[in-house]
Parts: sequence; structure tokens; C-alpha cells
Amino acid sequence: MNSRPPMLAMALNKTHYTNGGIREHQEFSVNVPSIDLLEKVDYCGLVSGREADKSKLFEVFYGKLRNAPLIRECPLCLGCTLIETVSLPSNDLFIGEIMEAYADGRILTAGSLDVMKMRPFTLTMPDNTYWNVGEKVGRAWDAGRKLIG
Repeated sequence: MNSRPPMLAMALNKTHYTNGGIREHQEFSVNVPSIDLLEKVDYCGLVSGREADKSKLFEVFYGKLRNAPLIRECPLCLGCTLIETVSLPSNDLFIGEIMEAYADGRILTAGSLDVMKMRPFTLTMPDNTYWNVGEKVGRAWDAGRKLIG
């Protein structure tokens, strides 16, 4: 959501156990799983952290941020410091500055992230369906150049 400094935003339902930890520690992580982790990721959405220690599903490690758990099995992990929380009707929107990034070397091409190697997936609602990220369809800030008068 911001390039300099690099920032991202994520919305979590206000009922999630995670929200309290983010508020308390002012840090959070975003771990981008590959489709190989779909079953474990879906389980994490089915079971609350209030009832189960979901960290046991993964090999967790910590970078510079002591309260932003990173998942070794995820090809991309980002550690963030909390900049702002926006209260929405059903969700909390957490805005964080990316302080650290860890990428599995196997997902890099010429030193840059390669989405096809990363094999991420996304969730759409209200159909509650997971989708594999597909093929490249164009280049940003180039695809529309022919429309510039």
C-alpha cells in the first residue's frame, strides 16, 4: 500500500485472537504460503488460536522482530511494525511497515521474487474458494500506454 517506506495493510475480523497480540506487541507477520500448505492454512482458518496452538503445524522462527512469528515453510515471510489500526464495522485494518523480509532462494529469478515459483494462492469471498495465482497477463505501467494520447 506504500512503496517508501514499504507498507502493507491486512484486515482481520475483530473476533480473531490474533488482533489482541498485534495491538499488544505492535508487530505482526505476513507469511505467504504456497499451494503445498493449503490444507494447513485452511485448518488455521477453521480453528481459533484461543483453543489450539496452531504454531505446532509449522516450523516457526523469529527475525529481528521478537513478536512477529515467521513460518519457515512459507516461501515469503514479512515482519511488520504496526503503524496504524483502522476500526472497520466487522474488521480491524492493520497497517504495518515492512521491517524484514525472508524469501526461500528457490522462488527467486535473477534475485527477484518469481510468483510462478512461489505458487501462492488467494481466497475469494463470498464463494469461499481458494484460487491458484495464474499466468502473467501484462506489465504494469505499460499495458495501457497505447491509450495515452
